[in-house]
Amino acid sequence: MSKVTTKSGFVAVLGRPNAGKSSLLNYLVGEDLAMVSSKENATRKRMNIIVMHKNSQIVFVDTPGIHESEKLLNQFMLEEAIKALGDSDMAIFLAPITDSIKHYEKFLALNEKNLPHIVLLTKVDMVSNQKVLQKIVEYQKYQDKFLELVPTTIKKGGSVEQLLSVISKYLPTSPYYYDTDFLTTSKMKDIYKEYIREAIFEKTAKEIPYNSDVVIERVIEEDFIEKIFAQIVVNSNSQKGIIIGKNGEGLQRIGKMARKKIEALSGKKAFLKLFVVVKKGWSKDKESLSQLGYDF
Repeated sequence: MSKVTTKSGFVAVLGRPNAGKSSLLNYLVGEDLAMVSSKENATRKRMNIIVMHKNSQIVFVDTPGIHESEKLLNQFMLEEAIKALGDSDMAIFLAPITDSIKHYEKFLALNEKNLPHIVLLTKVDMVSNQKVLQKIVEYQKYQDKFLELVPTTIKKGGSVEQLLSVISKYLPTSPYYYDTDFLTTSKMKDIYKEYIREAIFEKTAKEIPYNSDVVIERVIEEDFIEKIFAQIVVNSNSQKGIIIGKNGEGLQRIGKMARKKIEALSGKKAFLKLFVVVKKGWSKDKESLSQLGYDF
């Protein structure tokens, strides 16, 4: 019997904030694992999402959006994207069709080691074929920089098979890194944290999502129920009041949305107990950030 040749590799997924990186990966894996929000800079840390395709195991690395900021937390987020470039076998750069090519030029400046990459031209269903061709022509001046430029869309059922085949073509020959049943290397409590953060981004406005974080204190796993106890950390008492809301209604909305996602993933009922605590200046202090898992 001939031995089957397998491929496996880490693929960093990069782009500007709100480019659709997490949405794409959830689409490819068929589960809501990565945090998605219409607000920018929702993703703060790297997350590995594993997709099997024929004889290939693609370990996608979701990353924070590429952006510049003087804020300490945002600097950590940019470092996460840069580290993903350094640790991966190849990269995908997400380029929404309506974006300026300047975002890609910023990516090239970060890609100092010239990691092989594919440009994924997304949301092509939003414009005419002529506009798509015009954008492809814009990228041609950098054709010596990328492996391929692939136009695609996920809203109208873009071909998952075609995209995964293109990526697989460039992966190194290797045994699989993980069990083929794994969807992510993240612990369940880390995914639950992101579900709660996603609910905060969805159910609160203005500065609240960016000034809050979540700490999972403990998870009790039982046969038919997951019991999760978590803290929502904010910068000020006024922010705490907004999170809780009148008669606790704000916290209830956040909890309801997060529970639905936890139950869908775990296949169990979820008991979610949320507490709100104030840690003034947590996002500007390295020690506080480290306590929350953001190690520089």
